[in-house]
Amino acid sequence: MSEVLYRKWRPQALAEVVGQEAVTKTLGNALASGKVAHAYLFAGPRGTGKTSTARILARAVNCLREDGQKPCQECPMCRAFAQGQALDLIEIDAASNRGIDEIRDLREKVNFAPNLARYKVYIIDEAHQLTADAFSALLKTLEEPPPHAIFVLATTEPHRVPLTILSRCQRFDFRRISSSAMVARLEQICTGEGIRAEAEALALIARAAGGSLRDALNLLEKAVTYYGSDIGLRQVQEALGLVDSARLRELASHLLGRNLAAGLAAISDAGNNGVDLRQLQRGLMDYLRNVLLVKAGAGDGVDVGPEDKAELIKLAATTSAEEVMRALRLLSQEVRVEGQPALSLELALAELCLSREEPSPPPSQPRVTAPRAEANFPRSNPLPRPAPAPPQPRPAPKVEAPRAEAPKPAPRERGPMPIEPAARLEFLRANWRRLLGEAPPPLRSSNGVAFLRSSQPVSLENNIVVIEFRHEFHCRELEKAENKHQAEEFLSQLLGSPCRLRCVVSQALTQAASDPLVQEAMRWGGRIVNVETEGHVDE
Repeated sequence: MSEVLYRKWRPQALAEVVGQEAVTKTLGNALASGKVAHAYLFAGPRGTGKTSTARILARAVNCLREDGQKPCQECPMCRAFAQGQALDLIEIDAASNRGIDEIRDLREKVNFAPNLARYKVYIIDEAHQLTADAFSALLKTLEEPPPHAIFVLATTEPHRVPLTILSRCQRFDFRRISSSAMVARLEQICTGEGIRAEAEALALIARAAGGSLRDALNLLEKAVTYYGSDIGLRQVQEALGLVDSARLRELASHLLGRNLAAGLAAISDAGNNGVDLRQLQRGLMDYLRNVLLVKAGAGDGVDVGPEDKAELIKLAATTSAEEVMRALRLLSQEVRVEGQPALSLELALAELCLSREEPSPPPSQPRVTAPRAEANFPRSNPLPRPAPAPPQPRPAPKVEAPRAEAPKPAPRERGPMPIEPAARLEFLRANWRRLLGEAPPPLRSSNGVAFLRSSQPVSLENNIVVIEFRHEFHCRELEKAENKHQAEEFLSQLLGSPCRLRCVVSQALTQAASDPLVQEAMRWGGRIVNVETEGHVDE
């Protein structure tokens, strides 16, 4: 059976470790000066070279070469360590040997002299998995180890390692490997393996790996296994289940251009062609982030090809940074509904296309809006209290006939100030979008409040709020028990008193949708607009 790429191309010297120059240089200087510590902690994400560096260190401290770079890869000790035949290299998987009994066994055996090597090197992988008792048993050994023992603890979660252990180790932090360094290593491996790969394909693999060289090699091997030794960008996208840039560019154009019909059609086409819609949403967010970087003048940090860079610049020129940020915020609000994987994308697209932002007033004019409803939703009545009437001038007191002082009224009980239902309804209709955006975080991300974004309050009577929806699907979803409870909780906090919710579908839109002329217009990309709730419609 052939060896997998990440094992076959594991680095054998410190100079071959990719993207960790600070770590390898420090360790190389320590080896050259003979100042090797008795305990090390290698911390960092997976696939960044922690275990490989620990094995190189084990070979280097036991290398028989007296001068020059260590390990030499030629002496009997280096070959024994490289082939896995050295008894003085002990690797412990803390995920499966995490108890105090295993550490007690280690403490008993560590005092024995090495078999052939100069040092016994213990590599404890996933060290954060050790139990508290195991760490306590290891503590004394790490503090005063025998002179022939070196410990290397490797972990992806250093915050879970006790401070008493951290203080006895020399810590090295491994960083995520940059895309440029990873692409250079992938090109070197492809040359050695006889693989012909396009530069854009390798760049895509590097981005998909998320800074882990081991993951990148696994992705490369997967693509080669499926398509052979000649792979391009399209093959990598298909093998990894990634969304191609053309589809992302098309959907981003519809989203920022507020073309609802074309955007919904693109989402439906992606789903029908087997594209993972959650992957499509993540890819769209990455694409819009690149648009924002280009718009802000930070396009040098965008890691894409020249053609994609030109398309990003073209799209950024047709929109504003505020519009891109708003699209990113809407896409980040995930709504998970059973059997509706496209709903989150469709809701974000519909909200961006159908909503209308109120223009900001000029700086010289004071902004006139309805009184804020206290965005933090205090326990008292959150609706604005009516402004007190201007004080009337008091008549001068009559000297000749001072009147008796009127009895003071009883103090008013604390509580929400009563507001007429008509005033409450008018305030809700005028500030509906803003109030939904200022909902408390737990409710703001809930399905109940998310579905309210495509609605408008139409009546308020006897603590029953009637909400009118433009789409029958959103009305049905909000009628579900959990979603309705979340929406009623939001409205109760907003109004300062318990209330119930009743959902209806806009009759005007329902009747209009049945008209043959309207149906033909919708078939050509038109949409029905409720002027009362959506406001002015641009030609």
